[in-house]
Amino acid sequence: MHALATIPAAQRRLLGLLLALLLLAQIDQPYPEVALLQHIPTALLLALSPWLLRRWPMSTASVACIILFMALHTLGGRYAYSNVPYDDWARALTGTSLSDAFGWTRNHYDRLVHFAFGALSVIPVVEIARRWGGLGPRGAGLAVLGWVLAISCLYEIFEWLLTIVAAGETADRYNGQQGDIWDAQKDMALALLGAILVLAIPRRDRRCYAQVHDPRDDRPARGVQAGGREGAG
Repeated sequence: MHALATIPAAQRRLLGLLLALLLLAQIDQPYPEVALLQHIPTALLLALSPWLLRRWPMSTASVACIILFMALHTLGGRYAYSNVPYDDWARALTGTSLSDAFGWTRNHYDRLVHFAFGALSVIPVVEIARRWGGLGPRGAGLAVLGWVLAISCLYEIFEWLLTIVAAGETADRYNGQQGDIWDAQKDMALALLGAILVLAIPRRDRRCYAQVHDPRDDRPARGVQAGGREGAG
């Protein structure tokens, strides 16, 4: 609890929202055979976040990117990714499904999450590379691309190993290839594309890379009173 108390209030609220979503995702779990595999990473992140953010503080923007990605993953994990009912949701709102509108023959929610992984990695990885790695703006950008490609590759290797050790139906539901033999390559390409697009967004003088906010700078200095005046002495 002490570690949690040191985290900015906005970040505590974000973690609380992710915890609530994780718990809601377990209600009437439609695919219990893969639920544990899908949700262990989110549970571990929530358990370790107070210690990690106390040891290595991050800006709220970076934490929000991580939480948003994990929220997308949690939603996908509830439906084993391949069965996220976005067509039903779209049909209820607009009268037509996304698959009908775009001619899709597979569920593309997993593609969205891979793209989001790349896009949402940019702010946190740049911040870590600048603050803790001492890299310049260009080096931090390259670190983002290296991170996205490396993690995407390792994840696809993990999925391949899972098909070897797990039962056939469980592995198929977790992997979610949906008959696409190039699924792994497309997933990695989309993650890379997401990172490149965010890195390519024009920013005046690249100030967002040149200046990294340290949450510890927000803490009031000793001797400064509530009225903003220095204490006597």
